[in-house]
Amino acid sequence: MTVLSNDLTIRPLTGSEELSLFNRFPYLLNEEFSRDIADGRRRPSWMWVALHGDRLIGRLSWWCRPQDDAPFLLDVFDVVDSPDVDRIDVARHLLRTASAATLAPDAGLPEFLRFLPAGWREDPAEASMVRDLMKVLEGEGYSLLAERLRFELPSGAPAPRPGGRLRFRGIEDTDEILGLMTRALEGTLDAHDRADLRDKSTEEVAAANFADEFAEYTTPRSWWRVATLPDGEPVGFVIPARNAYHPIIAYIAVLPEHRGHGHIDDLLAEGGRVLREEGEAEYVRAATDLGNGPMAAAFRRAGYEVLSELLTMTGERTED
Repeated sequence: MTVLSNDLTIRPLTGSEELSLFNRFPYLLNEEFSRDIADGRRRPSWMWVALHGDRLIGRLSWWCRPQDDAPFLLDVFDVVDSPDVDRIDVARHLLRTASAATLAPDAGLPEFLRFLPAGWREDPAEASMVRDLMKVLEGEGYSLLAERLRFELPSGAPAPRPGGRLRFRGIEDTDEILGLMTRALEGTLDAHDRADLRDKSTEEVAAANFADEFAEYTTPRSWWRVATLPDGEPVGFVIPARNAYHPIIAYIAVLPEHRGHGHIDDLLAEGGRVLREEGEAEYVRAATDLGNGPMAAAFRRAGYEVLSELLTMTGERTED
């Protein structure tokens, strides 16, 4: 007998004590949920389950940043792969029920993220889950924005050192980094930035990127580095930091007029050096779009390994 959506109990978690129920699905983020709840990045009322009796059929969860008072990302969405479950029907009903109870009617749709193991397309079960969830999300107004590669320079891996062509210094002030970020957006291969630039100026996109993410880091801005030629002309910059989870290369860019000369390798080496020496990090993480071949190649040259992949979708509300 097929389990349909109207056979299910769909509800939010009653509290963190139900995480063991929620985590019956294996997922790369499961180990982070307890800390996320404690730190306010998740709320049990934003973590929904679909139950058939005591059997967990589906789940979803939103995530937010410290400065948010509403969901910012939808980054957990699972429905069992079972012959007796109409997965698309259940996923659609779960998403609509939870969204109606959680999202403000006039709010935009939070971006969807799906963290995936490296090489996930070669796993039939994983590929089937992605295909079915994307079909449901597309029906609700979402479309694919980008696929990303998540990299890690593992603990114990030799860290590259910057060469001698460039000089590195700290940033002068916020205006300087905003100016460099604005210049770096010319010719960007980043899918999020390219989408934002369709209806915003480079200055507006840079300011939003800074305010939404980099301004919120609690690690020292003295870690941030501007790379210059010996005469002081800026070539690019790198922002090493710690987010809520890991030491990361948060942003790295070569200015348009200096691209194509291998400066990205020195910038990446300097960012990793700062994290390992000043940040005392055993490992370093970073990410880039699958379509940003030059950046992915730079990570690989520096010894970074693909840790996992990430699928991102953005959406606009549709009329029923």
